Amino acid sequence: MNYEHLDSNKKDILIVDDMADNLRVLSSILTREGYNVRKALNWQMALTATQTLLPDLILLDIMMPEVDGYEICQTFKAWELTADIPIIFISALDDVFDKVKAFKVGGVDYITKPFEFQEVLVRVQNQLALRSARLEILKLNAELEDRVKQRTGELEKTLQKLQQEIDSRQQLQSQLLDIALHDSLTGLSNRVLFIRRLENALNRAKQESNYQFAVLFLDCDRFKVINDSLGHPVGDELLISIAHRLQACLIPGDTLARLGGDEFGILLENITDINIAIQVAERILQQLSLAFQLSRYEVFMNASIGISWGNKDYDRPEYLLRDADTAMYRAKAQGRAKYHVFNPAMHQQAIQLLELENDLRRAVGRQEFLVYYQPIISLATGRISGF
Repeated sequence: MNYEHLDSNKKDILIVDDMADNLRVLSSILTREGYNVRKALNWQMALTATQTLLPDLILLDIMMPEVDGYEICQTFKAWELTADIPIIFISALDDVFDKVKAFKVGGVDYITKPFEFQEVLVRVQNQLALRSARLEILKLNAELEDRVKQRTGELEKTLQKLQQEIDSRQQLQSQLLDIALHDSLTGLSNRVLFIRRLENALNRAKQESNYQFAVLFLDCDRFKVINDSLGHPVGDELLISIAHRLQACLIPGDTLARLGGDEFGILLENITDINIAIQVAERILQQLSLAFQLSRYEVFMNASIGISWGNKDYDRPEYLLRDADTAMYRAKAQGRAKYHVFNPAMHQQAIQLLELENDLRRAVGRQEFLVYYQPIISLATGRISGF
């Protein structure tokens, strides 16, 4: 059977009853109300009708030959396509009608024969309205689920973008931190990071009695002459080579930093005595005495090294670096390409020298000098020729 001509806007009702008169009466009532009505006299016709077009409602007689209404209802409820179609049972007043069984097998309501016109319409309208409401709810739920999936997908994309932004910012922050703590030319730690490492070592020395360390301050001799004569690009190339050679003299765990210009700092940790620091200084001086083969020039370079022994009595890490710097200038004064170990007397001498210089400058400004002139007399003429 082909029902393609049926109005899709009308509700479709399938009546299953073996009594033709019942079918005719019900069909007449429902058709006048604007429903599409189809009829089936037995189970096989009912099955064919539902396979052709799924109805919106089924009116099902209880007393049917071969297969009764209960069994037909159970079959429809077990079939996925018809499971949600509401089924109203039809029963004659004198039939043995088990209402409890009717509801258990899946019926939603029942109508008794002979038919009351208004009752039939009300029960049919109620069940169709309930089905429409259920379908609308299912549709809304499906739309809501799709919307939730869409929003979830959008949220996941937003979260992915946010995570990418966070990762990008963290990477940028890490790069900026790396730039802030390292020398751009040599890639070594800079003064800021070196001071932090010194501070950590100093704090550790105050907490652990057996922990000892030393600081080396290195300044390149005659670097300015090379820089001024051969140019800054050559000077930069030389600094990179010096950094590589210094790194080769150290072991993992030691810290090498470029403190600025041609100055380098070295932190030696977990050493037993000052002799280890002296051996490192001697090894550095020996390595730096070898010629540097640059891209266009062969260059010779020496350095002066000051050594400061790590002492837990230091208040600030900068003081350790200051004392190593003081010892380096003493090494430079001794003829360059040498090392010198700091001792407290050197700091006192430096302070005294600074105080003397300051006193002299202030005395000049205050005109506190009394000047005596010693005349220079020419022996040939006996006259004053100078003072």
